[in-house]
Amino acid sequence: MPAGELARLMAVPQNTMSAHLSILARAGLVSAERRGRSILYRARLSRLREMMLFLLKDCCGGRTEVCAPLIDELVPCCPQPPSNHLNDLKGAK
Repeated sequence: MPAGELARLMAVPQNTMSAHLSILARAGLVSAERRGRSILYRARLSRLREMMLFLLKDCCGGRTEVCAPLIDELVPCCPQPPSNHLNDLKGAK
């Protein structure tokens, strides 16, 4: 999606959105592809997943109850077979 379109949808100044997307691209969390005068941005889902897992594991510090509310909020957005997400986090440490 072009930076301008993202900025419009999020009601953020276009130059601010471009600056943020540029930082995310340098961090490897989004990819950027020039098309004419526009730059199209795409989320790099594998990298975003790695980052989110790192943050969740790090914030829990071995105490899964700290992240349980966040994990419970994430589960409904992506229905999958039942699993114990708290044990997944604990075992990944």
